[in-house]
Amino acid sequence: MSLLSVQNLTIGIHNHPVLRDVTFEVAKGEIVAITGESGSGKSMTAFSIMGLTPDGSHATGRIMLQDTNLLTHTEAQMCALRGNAIGMVFQEPMTALNPVKTIGDQVAETILIHGAGTRAEAMKAAAETLTRVGLPQDRFPLGRFPHELSGGQRQRVVIAMAIALRPALLIADEPTTALDVTTQAQILELLAKLAREDDMGLLMITHDLAVVSEMADRIVVMQHGEIVEQGDTAHLLHNMRHPYTKLLFAASTHQVDLPPLKPAAALLKVDGVSRDYRTPRKSVFGAPGVFRAVKNVSFDIQKGERLGLVGESGCGKSTLTRAILGLEDVQSGSITLNGAPVFSAGKANLAVRRNMQVVFQDPYGSFNPRHRVSRLITEPFYLLDDPPKGQARTDLIAEALEAVGLSAADADKYPHQFSGGQRQRIAIARALIIRPEIIVFDEAVSALDVSVRAQILDLLADLCRQYDLTYLFISHDLSVVRTVTDRVLVMKSGQIVEHGATEQVFSNPQHPYTQTLIAAAPALPDLTDKAADYVHFPLV
Repeated sequence: MSLLSVQNLTIGIHNHPVLRDVTFEVAKGEIVAITGESGSGKSMTAFSIMGLTPDGSHATGRIMLQDTNLLTHTEAQMCALRGNAIGMVFQEPMTALNPVKTIGDQVAETILIHGAGTRAEAMKAAAETLTRVGLPQDRFPLGRFPHELSGGQRQRVVIAMAIALRPALLIADEPTTALDVTTQAQILELLAKLAREDDMGLLMITHDLAVVSEMADRIVVMQHGEIVEQGDTAHLLHNMRHPYTKLLFAASTHQVDLPPLKPAAALLKVDGVSRDYRTPRKSVFGAPGVFRAVKNVSFDIQKGERLGLVGESGCGKSTLTRAILGLEDVQSGSITLNGAPVFSAGKANLAVRRNMQVVFQDPYGSFNPRHRVSRLITEPFYLLDDPPKGQARTDLIAEALEAVGLSAADADKYPHQFSGGQRQRIAIARALIIRPEIIVFDEAVSALDVSVRAQILDLLADLCRQYDLTYLFISHDLSVVRTVTDRVLVMKSGQIVEHGATEQVFSNPQHPYTQTLIAAAPALPDLTDKAADYVHFPLV
């Protein structure tokens, strides 16, 4: 008998169907991955198993956990199962953890709520569980708070909370999306190890086919609330039948057709830059310490060049980016754009700043939801001495939107009326509207589905042809950096440890750290005969 058997599950919310006849199984010790784009029904399937569907939802079919139909359970009965028989690991660990409670208390809370021991016993079990997930007490005492841990360490705490009572089934909803490649590899290895050791069923929700191919025993592909294909991982990847599955694979292996780089003079120069932060005093009368986040970094970006910057979280990428954008001053060295300093006389040089723009990771979070697109994308006009008005302003808005594949009519809409990929196009239009000399893309595609990501990367290639775009592309996704950059910098502990032509660095890495990053990145199996040639993914 299967551990989990979902049979003909159909869910509607206020008479709007979101899942249709979903059927699959998870056995003990088996890893099953549900994959598909946003809106395909992956997370709703997981929430229905946990009994966390929204108000107004109605479900038919059966969700059998061994011999129990979870759809017939009351809320009180589901509360007894959550954390006990079924554990769940959420995508964003910082929002899943309570910032004012210690990690020991949060892991012990699961044990105490289910009455599985006294407080002393719960804290002892919490210590053992945290050690088991790679947070030993000699380095990570129970009294630590979430903000004192890195992203990967916080995700380990969330996993410890989910497995504290050794559940029969663990659901992991996009557990590695926001993590760098080495941390992602560690978390995936940990989840697989726990599943094998505890004979625990693991249901992975992810849109990353490379992760799925390396980890899952079976794959379930969902589209528009339905399962379009499922089967053993190796067999399905080598015998994809449904067009949607083939589209996902083609998007995962998508190669961007960048225009060739033309020799040009240096546009941005970073020369011997170091950036320090003060650390807390170690005694009442002691002097504050100093932490050097960026250490003597130097590089150039030519006009029209696409430069990549990769490295783990905490390596100094974001600190260096803030310095380049003139948001923070540096302790030594200089940063110039066309020979003019980005920071001078203790403040940002606005004449230089207007020639630099940035596209952030989360487009929705970077927009004011109360403003229309026409106002949002003209925010850079405040940098101009004489911003365009009237018809000239309207024409620039229309031109910027059409350049990124949207229409002039979209200017009157609000951000919530667009998909994630469309919102990222709006963010790019905002960066383009004043024709900057250079654009910084800060993890600009890491939160997007594979097919939407392919559309945005194709858009960048098109913009490079139209505008001779120069950009600095920061990402922890090595496969993306490899296809959209001419040259790459590898950063570790505040220093550039390797740099060179992108393909050369990826094909023949010289520094041990670069070799570790590339080895840690998940990769799809070589299915050359199944892979599509260059495909331009249209806006949907």
